[in-house]
Amino acid sequence: MKYDGIVIGGGPAGMFAAITAAKQGSKVLLIEKNDRLGKKLLITGKGRCNVTNNCSVQEVLQNIPRNSRFLFSAIHACPSEYVINFFNDNGCLLKTERGNRVFPVTDRSASVLDCLKQQLHRYGVKVLNQTVVDILTQDSQVCGVITPTEKHLADWVILATGGKSYPATGSTGQGYSMAEKLGHTIIPPVGSLVPLETEGTDCQDMQGLSLKNVSVKLVDAKGKTVYSDFGELLFTHFGVSGPTILSASAHLPAGSCSIVIDLKPALDENKLDERILRDLALFKNRSMENALTDLLPRSMIP
Repeated sequence: MKYDGIVIGGGPAGMFAAITAAKQGSKVLLIEKNDRLGKKLLITGKGRCNVTNNCSVQEVLQNIPRNSRFLFSAIHACPSEYVINFFNDNGCLLKTERGNRVFPVTDRSASVLDCLKQQLHRYGVKVLNQTVVDILTQDSQVCGVITPTEKHLADWVILATGGKSYPATGSTGQGYSMAEKLGHTIIPPVGSLVPLETEGTDCQDMQGLSLKNVSVKLVDAKGKTVYSDFGELLFTHFGVSGPTILSASAHLPAGSCSIVIDLKPALDENKLDERILRDLALFKNRSMENALTDLLPRSMIP
């Protein structure tokens, strides 16, 4: 069957691209290799889905650490305001929280996915759950794709396969090899908005501990602070995660680096000193481990 266009990848970007093209009258095929659409979308924002940030185009670009100029045209064509209006107008009401972060009113990422799927159906986008084996070309022009069962012809193809940060959800980096095979030069990908692995076992021993209202600094090998943030942090079986860490990961310097966590950023050194001395005096008959329970989470004390 011949289509006007084919979108490879059924994540938010792929679905949004397919909907946009179909609204303009194109006959569109959306191909997703997972058994369902939006697999990674469902787990974003702790299952709540941080849809966008309610701020100006300039603010968005200022907060992109690497090559923001590349996104200049795209962000101007589809600013946060457009995204917010899209969901509000189509039954998925949104709200703005601290830091101008935008979430669905339901606090359920499934609400966002349901909205996108409804619009795909509304505009007649055909969805196919298969893996794209290759992108077809003829006379140096893209003309379709090949799946394990058949060829699908089209005038254009959009690659929306995501990066390679979360293979379990389908983000395996497959799109890079497809683009490279077509003649594109691929810049080696680096981590961005990803959890971080740490050396040793300290973080792993605190697995599951979530910290709120802490200050986080990313420090390079020369001791220079390359990024700082305030908010939530989570210790995992491999290192650290949480909003502050995901943001910090986009600023990772080359080589080794350290993460510095200030557990009591509202206290200066003198006040913190007074607090510690007060606790030690209050619990003078306890062991050191038990004397710190008012100051620190128990799993962090060792």
